[in-house]
Amino acid sequence: MSKNPQIGVGAIVIKNNKILLGKRKKSHGAGGWQFPGGHLEFGETIEDCAKREVLEETGLSITNIRLGPYTNDIFSLEEKHYVTLYVIANYQSGELTICEPEKCEQWDWFEWNNLPQPLFLPIENLLKQKFSPFD
Repeated sequence: MSKNPQIGVGAIVIKNNKILLGKRKKSHGAGGWQFPGGHLEFGETIEDCAKREVLEETGLSITNIRLGPYTNDIFSLEEKHYVTLYVIANYQSGELTICEPEKCEQWDWFEWNNLPQPLFLPIENLLKQKFSPFD
């Protein structure tokens, strides 16, 4: 396993003033709530990665994608290090589906000021920045 940091992309998807979160299974951060997203692939734009990951994981299409902040996320126990790049996007179409049941237990919409617990480390780090997708 490489000890170099990996690049992750997290999509903050907004619909009816709520954001989409999924409950992780397996892998690092299991049980934590996360944004849809994943690894940035070679040659891929951040926006295209967000579109692809949201569709692959949830069955939803997104629009109005804009670049957001980033976090530096070190998972000490798992010896993993990610730089997570965020985009903010709006729901466009599709029916919310658990497309990868081996990776995600459930998806749901939440108010930004009433997020479920526990949160995946990158979201915890994002909240420490006092970031809000509604600003």
